[in-house]
Amino acid sequence: MKDHNITQTFLRLRQIIGDDQSDPPISAIIPISQSAWWKGVKDGRYPSPIKLSSNVTVWRSDEVQALVDEVCIKGRTQDAA
Repeated sequence: MKDHNITQTFLRLRQIIGDDQSDPPISAIIPISQSAWWKGVKDGRYPSPIKLSSNVTVWRSDEVQALVDEVCIKGRTQDAA
């Protein structure tokens, strides 16, 4: 698969789902709610988090990119059908 915009790093939740209240606002990679994200993590549809400390949870950017790629491929497949 083709690499896109995300450099391999760790991403915090607000970098994945966006934060309009931040200054400056953070654009979403995956525009869903926080509760929808955590439900997807719990159900195994989204990547597992990594706890760096008691207050810091991150996700690997390559796993988030793989999720985006998978969603895009499924979207193209459904559009072609």
